[in-house]
Amino acid sequence: MKNPRILSHFQESAELKMISAELLAEPIEQAIELMFTALSNGNKILACGNGGSAADCQHFAAELVGRFERERLPLPALALTTDSSIMTAVANDYSFQEVFSKQVQAFGQAGDILLAITTSGNSQGVLNAVDAALERDMRVIALTGKGGGEMRSRLTDADVHICVPHDRTARIQEVHLLTIHCMCDGIDAALFGGDTDE
Repeated sequence: MKNPRILSHFQESAELKMISAELLAEPIEQAIELMFTALSNGNKILACGNGGSAADCQHFAAELVGRFERERLPLPALALTTDSSIMTAVANDYSFQEVFSKQVQAFGQAGDILLAITTSGNSQGVLNAVDAALERDMRVIALTGKGGGEMRSRLTDADVHICVPHDRTARIQEVHLLTIHCMCDGIDAALFGGDTDE
């Protein structure tokens, strides 16, 4: 007998993905265009988030620096979640809410992109990183859920907000991962053209 609790997870996830496909295809396409333009101009992508969102940042950076589905030159992407010495020094000497913003100030340049991931849209450390990025004339791509939270008021018209229409963190993260894969595929297609089978 099939476990109904397990089946309900799959069903809810599948239904949300189909709803999100309709709502989020356009902002995902806009995000790909922003990233493509930045990378084409010799800029880089910085990514930040906490917990599962930190793992998503690292996944994204790994796909760009390594590869997604095709052999190509490495692309400059940096997860701001990986240097334990920087993170613990900033958290100890200042506050944890500055672990990402300090790195954006150190590594970010005009024309770079910040990929800011927070399922609630209210992570103060991620919001601080967004503020720092905008001060440096960077563009922001925000992945959120739960209505977007405080992130909505931080972004400019030149930024992209991809807000998953759900309140459950696990479901939001599942769509964030699919979104990241869409962005990686779109970046490869925009930069190098064609399909992976060519």
